[in-house]
Amino acid sequence: MKELYDVIIIGGGPIGLACGLAAQANNLSYIILEKGCLVNSLYRYPVNMTFFSTSERLEIGDIPFVTTLPKPKRAEALEYYRRIQTKFDLNTRLFEEVSAVHKEDNLFEVTTIKGTYTGRNIIVATGFYDIPMYLNIPGEDLPKVSHYYNDPHYYAGQRVIVVGASNSSIDAALETYRKGADVTLVVRGSEISPRVKYWVRPDIENRIAEGSIRAYYHSELAEITPNEAVIKTPKGLVKMDNDFVLALTGYRPNFEFLQKIGIHVPSDGPMIPTHNTGTMETNVPGMYLAGVVCGGLNTHLWFIENSRIHADMIISAIVKKKSFTKSVNKNYG
Repeated sequence: MKELYDVIIIGGGPIGLACGLAAQANNLSYIILEKGCLVNSLYRYPVNMTFFSTSERLEIGDIPFVTTLPKPKRAEALEYYRRIQTKFDLNTRLFEEVSAVHKEDNLFEVTTIKGTYTGRNIIVATGFYDIPMYLNIPGEDLPKVSHYYNDPHYYAGQRVIVVGASNSSIDAALETYRKGADVTLVVRGSEISPRVKYWVRPDIENRIAEGSIRAYYHSELAEITPNEAVIKTPKGLVKMDNDFVLALTGYRPNFEFLQKIGIHVPSDGPMIPTHNTGTMETNVPGMYLAGVVCGGLNTHLWFIENSRIHADMIISAIVKKKSFTKSVNKNYG
């Protein structure tokens, strides 16, 4: 017979692992299903990325995150979460993408590319790093265009356009510039985002002021060709020779997947999936949301730092429900 889990967790990022730790601490049977590698979204961060927060704010399960740096780097975070996985022997299945969720008789059947699992509750902790916010312009599908950025060495000596003014865009602009790229920054607004890390913002502003990095404000890409790019500026169209475009315009949750498994997602506004903010339970009884996916398009609402609490909130709600069910069955069984 297949095992019946108290909790099936979809997503093996930091918050998914936190949910696993909380379930384990409360003696609930659970399984974590992750479509990629462990903490897949963090793995896809730029190789040199430094977190905005200090290490203690990234801790889960009250396990210390020790680092010698004031702000931890990507590699340290990957090692921290890997050690948690190993130390607590979390029941995690990696490279196992969920394809369907079906509910019948108050039980969920979760189908993946490798098998099926049955559970009483589901926690969806899928994040928002999977689907880019596309520009929807001609040429966006060319091989030279990327919506993710990893290592600056790749762009050494190349003519690079970076789209955006957030942390990811600014880091990419500065790092590729320092590897010898000719960098142009295209910014929709009037300035570099105030959310950019406070020790980085003066750096990019100084590079722009001295002309090392050119910047077009109140501007956007209009078209990309194999050898050029066209920028729409307040003064008209600017055609520029170009080798690579880094369209780092942000990401969004997989709303299609949420809707497919029954979670209601409003069609307008920030598209925040329907859930109870006290228990994190969605409109589907027994199905919960955890982590940054709870913010919908408002990707600045939840982070690892402030959504860690979702794990204890959800597991507490599940434990109370389980205790209530046992009490009812005992009294009326």
